[in-house]
Amino acid sequence: MRDPQTVCIVMIEDDEGHARLIEKNIRRAGVNNEIVPFTDGNSALAYLFGPDGSGQASIGRALLILLDLNLPDMTGVDILSRLKANPHTKRFPVVVLTTTDDRQEIQRCYDIGANVYITKPVNYESFATAIRQLGLFFSVIQIPEAEI
Repeated sequence: MRDPQTVCIVMIEDDEGHARLIEKNIRRAGVNNEIVPFTDGNSALAYLFGPDGSGQASIGRALLILLDLNLPDMTGVDILSRLKANPHTKRFPVVVLTTTDDRQEIQRCYDIGANVYITKPVNYESFATAIRQLGLFFSVIQIPEAEI
């Protein structure tokens, strides 16, 4: 079994305040995994798919992806679709963490392959609690490596 500390968390979140809050509360939950932050979809996809765009750059990686749906350059749904359509990234768990609570949008994300959908609570303390609980979830989840 792989050491859970080797799992890298890729956080795609354009709101700097939310990103800081997410990281702080994941750490409070005792999760010390590396967090690689991105504020837009294009740079996140470049990291995940590599310079040639094939996704082979993720072979052997163990990634968990935190995805906001409202990004400046593309929608999180587009990113989710591309991740789940690629044979090298399709197994990575994707946690959608967004302010959008539209039922159709939630269903769409699950249909595409999101593993968890969390609506960001507006209240600071509720948001902090939700992220700490997510951190506890991260500490026990099993992450598959990218397929070769």
